[in-house]
Amino acid sequence: MKRIIFATGNAGKMKEIKEILADLPYEVLSMKEASVTADIVEDGTTFEENALIKARTVAKLTGEIAMADDSGLEVDYMDKAPGILSARFMGEDTSYDIKNRYIIDQLEGVEGEARSARFVCAIACVWPDGREKVCRATIEGRIAKEICGENGFGYDPIFYVPEYGKTTAELSMQEKNEISHRAKALREMKKEL
Repeated sequence: MKRIIFATGNAGKMKEIKEILADLPYEVLSMKEASVTADIVEDGTTFEENALIKARTVAKLTGEIAMADDSGLEVDYMDKAPGILSARFMGEDTSYDIKNRYIIDQLEGVEGEARSARFVCAIACVWPDGREKVCRATIEGRIAKEICGENGFGYDPIFYVPEYGKTTAELSMQEKNEISHRAKALREMKKEL
């Protein structure tokens, strides 16, 4: 069976990715599962550039199909921060509890539409023959007033989806995989695979 090596060490992301790509005739592995080690510097200025940097690196190291995502939260009131720095926002080792509380505090007194935000995901795929494809998707929502929910990871407990009346951390995995930025981008990429 052909393999796809996904350039991430994030267990939460890999769980989502494997679920969404489960019906493909490929074995989907994280870098760790494929015993690939690389210190990848994400110095792009967009989600797309960072995803390509990671996928190109892993494709070059393995000679196999490599995929990577770069995703993050854009809060309009905060000039689209944390954006491409979402994982490293407030320092790489800062817990998401602290990051989430900080964002909620920044929006103290801000109401309604002014709390608008989105999750952005760019998925890059690099094939051994050098072909490349990037798919980008978003999910629109608002910053919740409180941290809510136990499902998901990262900023999920503060990302409120009005149509569902809950945060992405309160959605079931099935609901989240229907509407999430990563799911949309992965479904688009599946067409290429």
